[in-house]
Amino acid sequence: MTGNINRAAIVTGSSKGIGAAIARRLAADGFAVIVNYASGAEAAAIVVKEIENAGGRAIAVQADIAAAEGMKTLFYAAEQAFGAVDVLVNNAGIMQLSPIADTTDEAFERQVAINLGGVFRCVREAARRLRDGGRIVNFSSSVVGLYQPAYGVYAATKAAVEAMTHILAKELGPRSITVNAVAPGPVETDLFMKGKSEDLVKTIVGMNPLKRLGQPEDIAAVVSFLAGPDGGWVNGQIIRANGGVV
Repeated sequence: MTGNINRAAIVTGSSKGIGAAIARRLAADGFAVIVNYASGAEAAAIVVKEIENAGGRAIAVQADIAAAEGMKTLFYAAEQAFGAVDVLVNNAGIMQLSPIADTTDEAFERQVAINLGGVFRCVREAARRLRDGGRIVNFSSSVVGLYQPAYGVYAATKAAVEAMTHILAKELGPRSITVNAVAPGPVETDLFMKGKSEDLVKTIVGMNPLKRLGQPEDIAAVVSFLAGPDGGWVNGQIIRANGGVV
């Protein structure tokens, strides 16, 4: 990729949090952006308006990536609006924590359906329809490798995403499509902060060598690099954007 003019990016789960920051950053980089949401049309519309007010291009598209036709809907909308898709960012996901012994079938199946099945359908569609020279950025998590209690199912889905990332990078390399994954540590979003006491947040911050939580813009900057011209020689990598937590 030599530049971002007339290029389009799909960002799943981008109506809020990290996804919204990524959508805004890629728009600022010159991409036309598909702001995807499963629910919360109003939040997605706000992100689109912010992008347009800053001089960028974006449309909001409702699609559930856990559904069989969800990703086809996103690609169709992007192609109708912008002609082709160059970047796919698989940001959407859910996290339901509990010890493995206490995890219900419903919680297991839902996380697998969205975090793994959704990403699988996303990258499968991208492998068929992404323009040559494009980029796929999946999302893992730094909990892979930390192996903390209560993260069993969530970490397992993200470990599977990392495996698919490595394999797809080899499969799509001949088309000059790079495939990488970003694995954030704790990031200060509403989702992360919900239900956590001030003392717990302080403890988490204290575990980080940089002594702060990540910000959505920290993660968006990594995605921007991978999606942009300077990231062209990075392929099949898992980037643990976590401030040094190991």
